[in-house]
Amino acid sequence: MIKVLGIILAIQVVYVSAYTLRMILTLKGQKYIAAVISVLEITIYVLGLNMVLNYLDQIVYLIVYALGYALGILIGSWIEEKLALGYVTLKVISIAPNSGLPVLLREKGFGVTSWIGTGKDGERLVMEILSRRKYQDKVYNLVLECDPKAFVITIEPKRFHGGFWTKVLKQ
Repeated sequence: MIKVLGIILAIQVVYVSAYTLRMILTLKGQKYIAAVISVLEITIYVLGLNMVLNYLDQIVYLIVYALGYALGILIGSWIEEKLALGYVTLKVISIAPNSGLPVLLREKGFGVTSWIGTGKDGERLVMEILSRRKYQDKVYNLVLECDPKAFVITIEPKRFHGGFWTKVLKQ
């Protein structure tokens, strides 16, 4: 009984982790990788469902199946966070219009477009910074080191055309 419960749990964790990754890859436009993962995903799903259906008269099997689903979501999300697929744009509004922040960020390899804007209390430095998602925290921390009161919004772009990054993305 314990062996079968362990197998059901493992199958669900692998299935839902694959499902989570497939969905994220699909949303990020990686349809071919997602399709390959879906073959593994559906095979594992059918095996796990078949096993649990053989034990429907015993609630513990259904509970373990459901727990495996929950663990699979957590593990799949953790894997995706570690992979950090895609890009982010950070829109930053700084109260220090003359700071050297755009230069510092460019020196660190980040694409920055900056301009002076006008807010309620005067001039502001406005920046759009494009970065790989895995470096998002690094950019965020650099911004806050230079201006702890900066207003920061993170956006996940879906398409790119023109500019500095399109040359980098094609490599």
